[in-house]
Amino acid sequence: MKEEDKLSPWKNKLHEIIYEADTPMGKFFDIILFVIIIFSVILIMLESVKAIDAEYHEILFVLEWVVTIFFTIEYIARVICIKKPSHYIFSFYGIIDFLSTIPLYISYIFAGSQVLLAVRAFRLLRVFRILKLARFLGEASQLKRALKASRAKITVFLFAVLIASVMMGTLMYLIEGDEAGFTSIPTSIYWTIVTLTTVGYGDIAPITPQGQAIATIIMLIGYGIIAVPTGMVTAEFARQTKSKSGEDNSNRYVHVNTQSCPTCSKEGHRDDATHCYNCGSILNE
Repeated sequence: MKEEDKLSPWKNKLHEIIYEADTPMGKFFDIILFVIIIFSVILIMLESVKAIDAEYHEILFVLEWVVTIFFTIEYIARVICIKKPSHYIFSFYGIIDFLSTIPLYISYIFAGSQVLLAVRAFRLLRVFRILKLARFLGEASQLKRALKASRAKITVFLFAVLIASVMMGTLMYLIEGDEAGFTSIPTSIYWTIVTLTTVGYGDIAPITPQGQAIATIIMLIGYGIIAVPTGMVTAEFARQTKSKSGEDNSNRYVHVNTQSCPTCSKEGHRDDATHCYNCGSILNE
């Protein structure tokens, strides 16, 4: 690699902290980021509850600005500590990071854009960089091992459902409003989860054509969602059965880490890798 293509020492260290979770500082940064993301989503939910917003509006507003400034600094840091910023800016996470940062700024131009801050829920996906695939432990039963081996996938799935509920609930809150019983974002999320799980208490129901169309989609998705965790555990159970019957599974899992390529930002490299599997650049040592 050419000397001019290398990151400066401070950028290299910043890249290691922000993009990688296998180092102590990287794990600490991810934990802090995870806590602030959850705190931010709770803030916007509380703001949608009229009684709470009326009494604590100024405090909520100041706290939201603090969080927004933190995410702004984080976004800028992510851009400057990578050799090719466009790879991050136009990536999935780069777009989500940008969308989760700008709403409070553009709220001075377009009223009500603060609700878009709920898009930060997507950033919760970052926490799964520090999760490892469950290992088989001891001589437990096949079912126990199957559950442990699939718990990471199930956890990811449940968080995806939670994120979808937050987004759909926020959308229903914007479309339906108080007249249909969607009095706040938490109430709307409650309705989304009830509908998604096909429970359907009937205490809240959309009245607009747009809301009813979204409700129909949520109901149809709910039927598919119920079967997903069962399928994951069943597939893992079948895999365990094959393993017990003598199939060689020694090479089934390849351990990868969270090291991120400083050029293209790709993650998931093998522990013994020295070059990026995507672009071929030298990885940080």
